[in-house]
Amino acid sequence: MAAKLTKEDKKWRAESDARTLSEAVIIKEDRERLRLASEHAKTLANNVREQAKNLDKVSRMKPRPKKSSSRKK
Repeated sequence: MAAKLTKEDKKWRAESDARTLSEAVIIKEDRERLRLASEHAKTLANNVREQAKNLDKVSRMKPRPKKSSSRKK
């Protein structure tokens, strides 16, 4: 369960959300800015997919057994 937000935290979050939504309106109205953001979002998504693929490989790895350290003299 998430921790409860204080009154001050709620106010800060509301202000931050308002600024974020205001920026979104500006970006959506600027075709070139929106196009570039969309292209970059595709790049970011591809990077995340590649990282997820690598993490999946790591999750399937098995530890290698320790080599025997005994030597004949």
